[in-house]
Amino acid sequence: MEGKKETISNYVCEILKNYSVERRNLLPVLREVQEKLGYLPVRAMEKVAEALGIPTVDVYGAATFFNLFRLSPPGKHQIKVCMGTACFMAGGQIALDSFERRLDVRTGETTPDGEFSLEEVACVGCCSLAPVVVVDDFVEGNVTPTRVDGILLSWDIGKKKQREQD
Repeated sequence: MEGKKETISNYVCEILKNYSVERRNLLPVLREVQEKLGYLPVRAMEKVAEALGIPTVDVYGAATFFNLFRLSPPGKHQIKVCMGTACFMAGGQIALDSFERRLDVRTGETTPDGEFSLEEVACVGCCSLAPVVVVDDFVEGNVTPTRVDGILLSWDIGKKKQREQD
């Protein structure tokens, strides 16, 4: 565990070299840390707070206020449910609820096996296909609870075929 903390600290220190020690750099630094690590671990937020001379609680507050930041590692596969107006009105919340039940996670969480992360996004720009879900980079339109089952089933089938080929 100590090695992981050290690695996180090294990444954060490298990123901080590109910024002056000013509070206004908090969000750009956090964005860059997340790009590098995939999420914002507690150790990274502590290191940023220390380097910028601000309380850790302020860094955590910013990270939890803005929905672009993740506090847990992302899954191998990202599931993003659109909640833009068209998708919401066409049943986006129902699709989101279906994924939460099927995967047994809440929005913003990752399944215990690390396979899937579930996120709610503002708009993916495919309003005519509402409600829309993006799995990794593949857009799924007209998503109903039955389609949620189909999406996850097709992933399971693909995973089994991959194992057979290996």
